[in-house]
Amino acid sequence: MTEGVQRKRVGTGERYDVFHSDCLARDVVDHGTSRWGIWVLIALRRNDLRFYELRESIQGISEKMLAQTLRTLVEDGLVWRKVEPTTPPQVTYGLTGFGRDIGEPLTDLFDRITQRLSADGTP
Repeated sequence: MTEGVQRKRVGTGERYDVFHSDCLARDVVDHGTSRWGIWVLIALRRNDLRFYELRESIQGISEKMLAQTLRTLVEDGLVWRKVEPTTPPQVTYGLTGFGRDIGEPLTDLFDRITQRLSADGTP
C-alpha cells in the first residue's frame, strides 16, 4: 500500500496514483463525476451559460448545490468563471480545455445511454 501524501505535482511523463486517497487526480475525478458535477459538464458542452441558465437547464439542482459544484469545478480547472461588473453582476460559466477533455467522454456516455433506452425506459 502506498503511504504519504500525493498532493504534490508529478513530473512530466509521471502519473498520479489514483488509488491513493490523497491523490489530486482522484479529487478531480470525484468532482467531475459527482452527482451534479457531471450534469454541469454536460450542460456546458455546447454553450457558455449564465448561472440562472445552468440552474434552469439542470432540473432538480438547488442554487446552493449549483454554486458549490461550480466553485469546486472552477478550483479544479474544469470550468472558467467570468463576472461582468453590472448590477446585479452577470456571471457566465464555460468549460476550459481541460473541462472539454473531461466532459467529452462523459457526454459520449450520456449519449450512449439515452440512445439505448427505449421509449418506455428499458434498455
